[in-house]
Amino acid sequence: QVQLVESGGGSVQTGGSLRLSCAASGYTYDSYCMGWFRQAPGKEREGVARITSVSTTKYYADSVKGRFTISRDNAKNTLSLQMDSLKPEDTAIYYCARVRRSHCGGRLEEIDIDYWGQGTQVTVSS
Repeated sequence: QVQLVESGGGSVQTGGSLRLSCAASGYTYDSYCMGWFRQAPGKEREGVARITSVSTTKYYADSVKGRFTISRDNAKNTLSLQMDSLKPEDTAIYYCARVRRSHCGGRLEEIDIDYWGQGTQVTVSS
């Protein structure tokens, strides 16, 4: 079965960096776009970044553009999110997600996703 397992969350001060990783298994990894979402307390889940199956195109939410970088390693079935210049408003649970076929375009929304990871907490203190 499809499994997505995140790692790399933690606590950091404003301006710091963190790198999240997601290990995927149970399907042909390089056939799917992948994405990252986040959900802050009391807020809806937000699509943060998306990458196509062979890394040709990347999407970023305006809130993270220029600070976050999504990447993937198809040989290792892994997805990464490098987060730099972190701000307190980046505090959230971050989720790795598999994008449904034919949903790899436009804004990244929950309806685009068929599988989710369990999430990893990121806390940025001022």
